[in-house]
Amino acid sequence: MLFRLLREHLRPYGTRLLAIALLQLGSTGAMLYLPNLNATIIDDGVVKGDTGHVLRIGVVMLVVCLGQITCQVAAVWFSARVAMSVGRDLRSALFGRITGFSGREVGQFGAPSLITRVTNDVQQVQMLTLMTCSIAISVPIMMVGGIAMAMHTDLGLSWIFAVVVPTLFVAVGIVVRGMVPSFRAQQGRIDGVNRVLREQITGIRVVRAFVREPEETDRFADANEQLTQVSIRAGRWLATLFPVVMLIVNVASVGVIWFGGHRVDSGDLGVGQLTAFIAYLMQIVMSVMMGTFMLMQIPRAAVCADRIAEVLDTSTSVLPPEDPVRVVTGHAELELDGVGFTHPGAQSPVLSDVSFRAGPGQTVAVIGSTGSGKTTLVDLVARLMDVTEGAVRIDGVDVRRLDPAALWERIGLVPQRAFLFSGTIASNLRHGKPDATDEELWAALEVAQARDFVAALPDGLDASVAQGGTNFSGGQRQRLSIARALVRRPEIYLFDDSFSALDLATDARLRAALRPWTTEACVLVVAQRITTIRDADLILVLEDGRLVGAGRHDDLVDSCATYAEIVASQLSAEEAA
Repeated sequence: MLFRLLREHLRPYGTRLLAIALLQLGSTGAMLYLPNLNATIIDDGVVKGDTGHVLRIGVVMLVVCLGQITCQVAAVWFSARVAMSVGRDLRSALFGRITGFSGREVGQFGAPSLITRVTNDVQQVQMLTLMTCSIAISVPIMMVGGIAMAMHTDLGLSWIFAVVVPTLFVAVGIVVRGMVPSFRAQQGRIDGVNRVLREQITGIRVVRAFVREPEETDRFADANEQLTQVSIRAGRWLATLFPVVMLIVNVASVGVIWFGGHRVDSGDLGVGQLTAFIAYLMQIVMSVMMGTFMLMQIPRAAVCADRIAEVLDTSTSVLPPEDPVRVVTGHAELELDGVGFTHPGAQSPVLSDVSFRAGPGQTVAVIGSTGSGKTTLVDLVARLMDVTEGAVRIDGVDVRRLDPAALWERIGLVPQRAFLFSGTIASNLRHGKPDATDEELWAALEVAQARDFVAALPDGLDASVAQGGTNFSGGQRQRLSIARALVRRPEIYLFDDSFSALDLATDARLRAALRPWTTEACVLVVAQRITTIRDADLILVLEDGRLVGAGRHDDLVDSCATYAEIVASQLSAEEAA
């Protein structure tokens, strides 16, 4: 999977890779030529006392060194550019795929794991790409070239390479094989730490309110300890590698000097040639060390590549239509025809056989107990998930046939959890309509009952919004989310329990201001309070995913036991009437 991922994302940079290969070839060739020049200086210059020869070859060595440095710097520069580009492309591909996921796929992976894959996992693959470009190309050239040059220098000592090189590869292979399971477990442990930390930061108020700090500290310590233990295990394998390699190298150096010394003494080998042979041995060992350093990254990068590919190979369950409908003749008509939804592998459906129709100027309210399928109904209308039976139609067209852009242009969604993006109030309100004027923003804030507190801020519309809108209260965030949907003036409004944080007086004022604003739109409201929905044109009562009542408030009080029970639990007899 790693090589498939690299092959796909390195293909656009073929020209740069060719330049890197040529530069690495030039740099490595220069390095292999230097010991030979050094041997010539010693044997033909120093030993014979020829100063002129030493100076001439010294100048050649200087030129070769400058060429080697130039090629190496250029190769590293191109390698860094390619590696950073691959990292950018991977993050972009992951982000594009994740933003297209439905709630089913996001829940399947989990937010902490997706964050780790986009950041840490991509970074590991990016690092391996850099090392591949800057090291992997030069390693085989240096190893093969070093052996060839050493054999050319003295064939009698070359048998040492036949022992040293295989021994090095066997030792490195054993260590790398032991590291793979540790690195695979390490990425999973990072996911676990991210998950616990995300929960604790998000729920810090709950933790403190229930005095759960010691328990949460222990839970984080447990996840942290698991990550520490697997990291230590991987570190032990890593710590074993270099001593083993250095032991083999030092033994080989002793062998070269021992056997080479006898050949020098017998006159079969010059001092310069022995020096060059040792230098080539060091270059071969250096290439093995660099290759080892790169191989240490491969197991972890391979695990990360598998996790990245898992996301990229996962298709959203909400597929775009092959022949999308972009032009619709109707206006603000919403119809659900025998709609049902069942999660994959679930024993019972979340929704079953829900049908209704609403047009412009009509308000449809949905009420029911927790878990009755209210939010799922809203998600199906907005096509955040696809129905498993029946059909959802907007302006007479099945939402599965509508072009996604055309669908979402007609919908203004206020989710159950009010969420604001970091920026300003104005930038948040313009999410659905980037060219909205300040007058349009203030008008939407007026309807959403948010104008007063926004106007009271020193910067007004330009007031700063923290990530998630945490610098505003729950009710303020909810009203700003409602205003964001109102700015768009869509055909269909979806309010998913969007008034829960408002007091009764603010709720009543907002609903009164909303009526003239939505006279030409269809409104679908999910709510828990009877006071919020009692004036709706159609009230749907859900119980265990089934429609057990549909009608106006007065009719349902008499005809639907579930609705009557909800009314009795919230209103007095006089209020219910």
